[in-house]
Amino acid sequence: MTENHEHSTEEADTPATCSCCGGDIFQEKPPLWKQKPLLIICTSAAIFTIALILEKFFNQGLLAEIAFLVVVAVAGYEVITGAFKGLLKLHFNMNLLITIAAIGAFLIGHGEEGAAVILLFYVAEFLEDYASERARNSIAALLKLAPETAHVLRKGQELEVHAHSVQLDEKVVIRPGDKIPLDGMVVKGSSAVDQSPITGESIPVTKKSGDEVFAGTINTEGYLEVKVTRKSDETIISRIIELVRESKDKKSKTESFIDRFATYYTPTVILLAIAVAIIPPFLWGVSFDDWFYRALVLLVVSCPCALAISTPVSMVSGITSATRNGVLIKGGEYVEEMKNVKAVVFDKTGTLTEGRLEVTDIFTLNGNSLNDTLRVSASLESHSKHPLAKAILKKAKECGVELEEVHNFKSITGTGLKGKIRGNLFYIGNESLFKDTGLFKDEDFPLERIRKLEEEGKTTVLLGNEQEIMGLIILMDKIRDDAGKTVEFLKKNGIKTIMLTGDNQGTARGVASQLGLDEYYHGLMPEDKVEKIDELVESHGHVAMVGDGINDAPALAKANIGIAMGAAGSDVAIETADVALMNDDLAKIEYLVKLSRKTMSVVRENVTLSILVKTSFAILAVLGFITLWMAVGIGDMGLSLTVIINALRIGSQNFQ
Repeated sequence: MTENHEHSTEEADTPATCSCCGGDIFQEKPPLWKQKPLLIICTSAAIFTIALILEKFFNQGLLAEIAFLVVVAVAGYEVITGAFKGLLKLHFNMNLLITIAAIGAFLIGHGEEGAAVILLFYVAEFLEDYASERARNSIAALLKLAPETAHVLRKGQELEVHAHSVQLDEKVVIRPGDKIPLDGMVVKGSSAVDQSPITGESIPVTKKSGDEVFAGTINTEGYLEVKVTRKSDETIISRIIELVRESKDKKSKTESFIDRFATYYTPTVILLAIAVAIIPPFLWGVSFDDWFYRALVLLVVSCPCALAISTPVSMVSGITSATRNGVLIKGGEYVEEMKNVKAVVFDKTGTLTEGRLEVTDIFTLNGNSLNDTLRVSASLESHSKHPLAKAILKKAKECGVELEEVHNFKSITGTGLKGKIRGNLFYIGNESLFKDTGLFKDEDFPLERIRKLEEEGKTTVLLGNEQEIMGLIILMDKIRDDAGKTVEFLKKNGIKTIMLTGDNQGTARGVASQLGLDEYYHGLMPEDKVEKIDELVESHGHVAMVGDGINDAPALAKANIGIAMGAAGSDVAIETADVALMNDDLAKIEYLVKLSRKTMSVVRENVTLSILVKTSFAILAVLGFITLWMAVGIGDMGLSLTVIINALRIGSQNFQ
């Protein structure tokens, strides 16, 4: 561990589409039973079956050919019109490849295969959309979280109104089992609230007067009255929905490369198919019909559909899985970037620590009892609003200590407090306060003990009267329970752990030592943190910054990936960070690393499988071992479904 006292532009790409198929695979669809494609598939399949019976069993070739053409007209209308529209714009999509293959099959007397190609391709497209529904449904599920109506109190009456019509500062009533309709603050009642839809917390959180609640969370027990603090279109859940919608447009480098590749790949395949159809018959005098058929098979089997969807469907599966677990990722580029991170930089206060002081020890001196020391300290501090006072009063309450009345109370700026209890004058504060009184000499101070505590990152408060120092109260900003485990996980995975803080060297060293951090830098202003991030990016290459999203906003923006904690309730955190942890759970960092690695592993699997299958089938097609049926059924439909199902595994796995 080392210490030091020194103080990307996002591009919104176009929406992810399958360039070969010409459609947005993440476009939301109506319910399955309302979809016209089912009727088209059933009708076309029935006509196709009749045509086969006419051809094979009744020797009615002409009637069968007409029936096959009807199949093409019914199932292929959108495919063929899509092909010609694309052609007019010089956009060579998969619709064009399928149309050419179907027409070619009819021209060489394989009408059944031409109809089969159209029908199977239509079925493949439908199944791809249906299989992708699980990845798309996250937005629909989020939309359903917040109820449409709210029970609002107006002029002494409780009215049920649409959530959109509720104004700021109005009070809404939430009974046991109700979903909270809008973000707000509890003004009456207490209850346990299930916040898992927003923060991913598995255990309900107790809410009482003064606590914040969020739309879409569930009141499990008591009666609550909540004052609305955000309108329906400004709630945390509405912002999450919008960001999830936008996230699919921010592509990873892999995804952007695949898109560019598919754009040039399709016309190349068409030229290659033309060469296969013309060159062998011209050079070697072989059957034109045979090689023309092989060229048609090559066109179909070379469809890059599976390759084009392999990355975006994996990214969306990963992003929506994260959303369900209380981690908001703003795009596929950040899923990919997290896998590359070599160093994670943490802010201290509010990130590695809880941002609130707690009493860790009380040392009594000169024969004074612990109860007296705590009683006098808490009585004096009850007149102060300092964070130290809150911690001491909390400790007194936990120990059942009763406070006493304080007279002639005075706050001494920067050093401490003094006041009389039962006629005796007491002082509480830092070392300077007691030295300034002139009542104590250096030898009266337990300096060695105080310096040792400071080196551990602890704060020492002294209590005394006019004759002696009665005791020491030791406080420390509580380190988060899951911080140590998170740091240990990162280090085991070869990721450097670094802390940046504005605190003094002793406090910084104490926290860094307890957590086993690799490096720490103290005494930093916000602008110093930005400079330090620049240095770390230069030395480590890929750096993630974890902070609270408010005073750390510049550093979060400067890192390769900015991660904000406790974003449920912080608009700044959601806006600033690339990734937002919806509650103060550092364990989500481990989840994020595992999710990123799994997602990119699935992307590699899908891309590799697509390339291997397509290449193998293309070679077999040229050699004459693959039929049009096999090209569509296995090489296109089968492969695409395999890729999608593999991607959906990401959402079903638990990385906690």
